[in-house]
Amino acid sequence: MPNIIITGASEGIGAEMARQLARRHGLQAMLVLAARNASRLQSVAAECMALGARTLILPTDVTQADQCRQLIETTVRECGSLDILINNAGISAHALLEQVPVDKLGWYEDLMRVNFWGSVYCTHAALPYLKQSHGRIVAVSSLAGLVGVPGRTAYSASKFAMTGFFEALRTELKDSGVSVTLAYPGVVSTQIRTHGLNAQGEVAGVSGLHEENAMSTQECARLILYGMLRRRREVVMTAKGKVGRWLKLLLPSLVDHMAMAAVKSDFRPGA
Repeated sequence: MPNIIITGASEGIGAEMARQLARRHGLQAMLVLAARNASRLQSVAAECMALGARTLILPTDVTQADQCRQLIETTVRECGSLDILINNAGISAHALLEQVPVDKLGWYEDLMRVNFWGSVYCTHAALPYLKQSHGRIVAVSSLAGLVGVPGRTAYSASKFAMTGFFEALRTELKDSGVSVTLAYPGVVSTQIRTHGLNAQGEVAGVSGLHEENAMSTQECARLILYGMLRRRREVVMTAKGKVGRWLKLLLPSLVDHMAMAAVKSDFRPGA
């Protein structure tokens, strides 16, 4: 039976992946749900158990290396092994660099600790066990980790860092039997952007991106899990994302225009 850790499992894409895995595997899976908000984890766990899955709730702050290691060690102690690690925990932000006061730049580091270092800490701790099980690693990046988006300097930097780390790790693990799947969602219908940070490092309460055609969390989770189960190298989720990564090589100025068009006018440079 697969033992699966999902970080950032308290809401959004992480919670939906947990529900879909519960439907797919039922009692054959042990879902280990990790996030900072214990009460939300309890709610997601209840949904998964109603769908027939077994769950283990481990409140975790992924910015803390010792908590990430404890998450992995407790999972292996309670479940006996680890088969899949889904690095999904993340926060968003939208601010033009010139709008960020010099004494507030610290939140750039905070964003990196969650989006990048949280994945590094968890993956480092999990690697020996995943090698034993010939398991799977999933890293939920973003299209902003392939193409820089205006107003997303901090977020794009953290997701580009994830992309580089996991692409390099994949080559290191080539002969180990451990697969690495990088997922690149576009705009998904979650609260991540409204919960994200503004120039002051405070909760923005509003999204800076056009969300009229946002992908549903259900579809996003389905695509990630499809790629994971088939050990795909990457999952690029939108037609624009697939085209944009190649246009970036051929017509980079056009890609800049496409990135700008995704941003609401109020959040663009010069607005």
